[in-house]
Amino acid sequence: MGLVRCKLLMDDPDVSDVLVNGANSVFIERNGLLERTDVQFANDDHLLHFIQRLVGQAGRRIDEVSPMVDAKLSDGSRLHAVIPPLALRGPTLSIRRFKTQIVKIEDMVRLGTLAPEMSEFLITAVKSRANILFSGGTGAGKTTMLNNVSRFIPASERIITIEETAELQLQQADVVGLETRLPNIEGKGVVSPRDLLRNSLRMRPDRIIVGEARGGEVLDMLQAMNTGHDGSMSTVHANDTKDALGRLELMIALSGAELPTHVTRQYIASAIQLFVHVARLSSGERKVMRISELAGVKDGEFELNDIFVYRMAGKNAAGRMVGSFYSTGYEPKVVRKMASAGYEIPHSMFDARELGTGMIKADSDE
Repeated sequence: MGLVRCKLLMDDPDVSDVLVNGANSVFIERNGLLERTDVQFANDDHLLHFIQRLVGQAGRRIDEVSPMVDAKLSDGSRLHAVIPPLALRGPTLSIRRFKTQIVKIEDMVRLGTLAPEMSEFLITAVKSRANILFSGGTGAGKTTMLNNVSRFIPASERIITIEETAELQLQQADVVGLETRLPNIEGKGVVSPRDLLRNSLRMRPDRIIVGEARGGEVLDMLQAMNTGHDGSMSTVHANDTKDALGRLELMIALSGAELPTHVTRQYIASAIQLFVHVARLSSGERKVMRISELAGVKDGEFELNDIFVYRMAGKNAAGRMVGSFYSTGYEPKVVRKMASAGYEIPHSMFDARELGTGMIKADSDE
């Protein structure tokens, strides 16, 4: 029964994650909120058999010798499983569902994820080849936002994507998708993001999109951004924009490059122009919390200026967040890059003012 019910959950378009914490504990994330289901497996052996079937279909194996596995299912969903002896309460399974239906940025504006002015600014930044880094926590919507804005890359440009698990769904004709490879049973054959990034530079890319920056490949990505591959983008796990900058410094150190701090910071500042931080709120809503410009390094510190922000003021009776998007009054330097590329943005867009609440009107809000 558990197998059938799990498959039904996987077919539900509103379910983004299926989380199995043992034979009698199955959770799902629906519309940004976790909820427990009544799905149960007969016992731990039944669940383990189910996990082994899924992993086997992906060409991987899981047993006591290799009790932890990452894999990609046939529909593109990501699977992560851990079994005893590492999992103390029985086999665990996490599936991040792959959504075939792309949420467009127009839908995100309608849903209140960002204000129209923020959307217009990001679209123009992508068209004018600004380098952008999207930050946020797990499930915040970083990849969704990256997918969204990538639609506006001109069709005449050649794009190379580099991912650990293919999630990006670019619509352009000239796209080369590269995916890393984990080591085989003998521990050989691994292909890292850094290997792919270095090889991608020989493939005549106009833009390079790294699905998620996790380690030493960040240095190669920044080098690409600094050497003619403007308009490149990536995502990084971080709690805020300043935290994202700290993560970049740490990952450069992990690459083995022994650079002084001031050199590292100058290198980052010369490569990335815009930071976009996305968050999933306690109500399940996803918001673009801030769009910031990295204007340079001053007195050894990053000069990071917010262009647009979202400010929370509490919750309403329906449990939805109450807040507003604001333009801070800072006019970014990247506007000059946009103008030189032939894209004009009115200066009035950056006047300090409230842009809107970003809330959906519903009967429960009345």
